[in-house]
Amino acid sequence: MSRDDLRVLAEEQAALRRVATLVAHGAAPEEVFAAVAEEVGQLLPVDSASMCRYEPDGTLTFVAQWGSGAAHFPVGSRWPIGGHNLGTLVFETGRPAQVDGYADSSSGPLGAGIRETGLRWAVGTPVIVEGRLWGLIAAGSTVEQPLPPDTEARLVSFTELVATAIANAQSRAALARLAAEQAALRRVATLVARGVPPEEVFAVVTAEAGQLLGAQLAGMGRYESDQAITVLATWAAEAEEHPLVPGPWPLEGGDLASTVFRTGRPVWIDDYRGVPGRIAAFVRDELGIGSSVASPVLVEGRLWGVLFLHSKVGRKPFAPDAESRLTGFTELVATAIANAENLAALAASRARIVVAADEARRRIERDLRDGIQQQLVSLMLDLRTVQASVPAEFGELDGKLSPIAERLAGVSDQVRTISRGVHPAILSGSGLVPALRSLARRSVLPVALHLRAGRRLPEQVEVAAYYAVSEALTNAAKHAHASAVHVELGMPGAILELAIRDDGIGGADPAHGSGLVGLSDRIEALGGTLEVTSPAGSGTTLLIEIPAEQPITARPPGP
Repeated sequence: MSRDDLRVLAEEQAALRRVATLVAHGAAPEEVFAAVAEEVGQLLPVDSASMCRYEPDGTLTFVAQWGSGAAHFPVGSRWPIGGHNLGTLVFETGRPAQVDGYADSSSGPLGAGIRETGLRWAVGTPVIVEGRLWGLIAAGSTVEQPLPPDTEARLVSFTELVATAIANAQSRAALARLAAEQAALRRVATLVARGVPPEEVFAVVTAEAGQLLGAQLAGMGRYESDQAITVLATWAAEAEEHPLVPGPWPLEGGDLASTVFRTGRPVWIDDYRGVPGRIAAFVRDELGIGSSVASPVLVEGRLWGVLFLHSKVGRKPFAPDAESRLTGFTELVATAIANAENLAALAASRARIVVAADEARRRIERDLRDGIQQQLVSLMLDLRTVQASVPAEFGELDGKLSPIAERLAGVSDQVRTISRGVHPAILSGSGLVPALRSLARRSVLPVALHLRAGRRLPEQVEVAAYYAVSEALTNAAKHAHASAVHVELGMPGAILELAIRDDGIGGADPAHGSGLVGLSDRIEALGGTLEVTSPAGSGTTLLIEIPAEQPITARPPGP
């Protein structure tokens, strides 16, 4: 090997080593591309060196440029593949190629551009990334003599380094994308686990999916029973606007929502031109959307709604895996909806049980008052009549009848007390405030009342408040050893607020089993809350809030 050969080899190894150092340090692919084009241009006897990437749409993009070709083929310029030229040859064969006499033999738009640069000789080698043709490295000369025979082989070493840099960058990007996706799903899953309202989950999911997958607009809709869809949540990227038109929109065309409704499967629309229907016209003409992707929301096997993403005309299309990545979000949405529906169904069931129990108590109270109690009163009157008609000489008989009458009166009083405890008639007839006053008068402890509810409330609410006070008075007398009880009732807005305080020994704990457990169940069944504060030695306080404006019903968030 001659001294010149050794010098050329040393220069080539130094150039490769500089590029390899960039790759090893994890330099950005663009930096590696530019370095490769410059190293190739300075190492080989050429006037121009470039790197190009093949695009999915059949074009070729220049990603790096050095030398005389920079003015004609700037970085970022795209050219259609076709004709007889270096880019087309490498694309069609996947192998190194050489074009001699470019001025005479090239064709196609790319070939015409190359002729304008004055190149006469050109050679290119493919860049293969993990078995896939990614692009090429090309070098050209404007001089008469051809390029050295080993030019192709010398370019190959650079293509291998470029392929490594691209593969590394893709791996890093894939890991970053996976980490971002898992973080987004984790944020949504945390909301679902906390049991936040579905509407909040819808908004967060729509925003997370839109940001993660690079959409300009995103939304979520619920299918209605009349073959329509209502938009429940929308999101717009920064500097974008999303005119919220909730609908309902008819499912009548080839748009995302209508297609998902018909098929129950993910849908992709690449071009809205010619897509029929009012939704498609709105998306195309009003929003300026070019492509969209959507995934169905399936709740326990039932098609509930759809999550959709939009990309505007001229913007970057969605990645091929966008459909599958949406599925992770729709599954969390489905879980949130199912949880909410189950909770709503449970709440409705508990409310129905409470209503049924109260109705049963009213029936028992009515039967006791109008049946047994009336019969006892009638018997007592009959007995008094008989007692009054006993002749004086039968005084001994009168003495025997008197204890029976007293016992009969005592039984009647006990039935009246039981009847009042089962369900006080005054509560149904006169309302909560008179019933609480009656309860306070019968209490064995002094009760201070501050009642500020000036109107009748739904029956379930009045019954719950009454029994809360009744239970508190019983506990204060039997367990707390209190000397007095203070009861406050108010109606700020649509919420009944009830505070019951005693000065007893405290230490009440509903978890250890008491009437407070049943009371809490009753209040929660009506959508209310019960808070018990009972520090030892400092008395017990019950704070109760119950929605009081509407009947206690539960509407699931589904259609």
